[in-house]
Amino acid sequence: MAKQCFDKARKLIEAANSADPNLEISQGKAWPKALLYSHRMSDMLERYAPDADDAMKLAVSAQHIQRWQSPRSGYPMNRRGYHQWRAGLYEFHANTVADLLAKAGYENAFIARVAQAVGKKSLTTNPDTQLLEDVAGLVFLEHYLLDFVDKHPEYDQQKWLDIIRKVWNKLSVQARQYVLAGHVSLPEALAAMIRKAVSE
Repeated sequence: MAKQCFDKARKLIEAANSADPNLEISQGKAWPKALLYSHRMSDMLERYAPDADDAMKLAVSAQHIQRWQSPRSGYPMNRRGYHQWRAGLYEFHANTVADLLAKAGYENAFIARVAQAVGKKSLTTNPDTQLLEDVAGLVFLEHYLLDFVDKHPEYDQQKWLDIIRKVWNKLSVQARQYVLAGHVSLPEALAAMIRKAVSE
């Protein structure tokens, strides 16, 4: 029964992410952006926490589920608007994955656990939420930081050091050690700056 629920939930999440109209090229192939992110999250979880259970496997794959349906442009383009957007996203992702898990046949307690992690609830006290935050941070450093830098040429080095430190501060001690041990492929052009940020 558990395997049937898991397989169905994974297919539903995969289908939801596959509907992303925004495409990203990876290794010569065009991917729906949310689907590629989901695969990268799942891959990192397998590397970083290979013993993670089904709840966390589903949670990381749904971290950005259907994100394109709640665009940043729908909120004021200021700091307050950004935080409103982020809070709305967490709730949207949590509710979306909860609905899919219910369709897959999961019980309420399991659904609530996954939704809590995806909704970024109780980061400092919930190990599920911290694990998801770790995986998201590791994926950002390996796959998205370089592109983020390219999109913001107006940022000076101090700004980037601050951004990297904010990501670093959200990681657990275990995740930080994972990076420092060389298990994350840091973009070569930024490796020195990343090391500078985390060493200070």
